[in-house]
Amino acid sequence: MKAKTIVWTLALCFFAVGSGYAADAFMGTWKLNEAKSKFSPGSPKNVTVVYETAADNVKITVDGTDREGKPAHNEWTGRFDGKDYPVSGDPSADTRSYKMVNDHSLTVTNKKGGKTTLTAHIVVSADGKSRTTTASGTDSSGKKFHSTAVYDKQ
Repeated sequence: MKAKTIVWTLALCFFAVGSGYAADAFMGTWKLNEAKSKFSPGSPKNVTVVYETAADNVKITVDGTDREGKPAHNEWTGRFDGKDYPVSGDPSADTRSYKMVNDHSLTVTNKKGGKTTLTAHIVVSADGKSRTTTASGTDSSGKKFHSTAVYDKQ
């Protein structure tokens, strides 16, 4: 029985360490490269995205512009486990979930009142120097949008 407990404990430790390393590709500050990005007219733009550790969670801070070009700021703290966590400062979402696909890829879902408003796929390049976010959704007026944003690691 004791050996079984030790094996399970070690397995959980390896999983926790592996999960931490997987998030490492995303950590840091990312700046929008507008020349390489493509936005639908009137789409919001996330100019700076910062991923940082916050205890056993990840905190993501986003600064950019809204659909009218006014400054926008939102924050999310949670895990890359596919569960909904509250987001503050985003008028189009009250929850956001991130799910780790692999070491360099995440999926994102924004929801407002339980209804999906945005889905996105985020991929960090193999060299870790750039990140591409492909997003689509529906804004508050029912207008569909699509964007491909490329970010450079700072």
